[in-house]
Amino acid sequence: MIIALSLHILRGGVTRCSDGRVDTVEVRLALRCLLPHCRERWPLELYWDAACQNNEIGRAQGVTAAFNGIVRQLRLAGRYEEVGPS
Repeated sequence: MIIALSLHILRGGVTRCSDGRVDTVEVRLALRCLLPHCRERWPLELYWDAACQNNEIGRAQGVTAAFNGIVRQLRLAGRYEEVGPS
């Protein structure tokens, strides 16, 4: 449940990042909650660093790449399975 909620928050950040910075308390908490479930820290750190950027293109590219890296880390750890529509 915590992983799903954290990913929901981060996915929202990906959606909103073209409108402005997404370095919010919610995003920071979501990243912190995912820390024990990711083997490597780099995608979590990249997400936060990108979320703080003022450059719109850099922020959007960084947040999107980091989100994909986080999902990949969670899949490798067996903590995430995408469920499609029934």
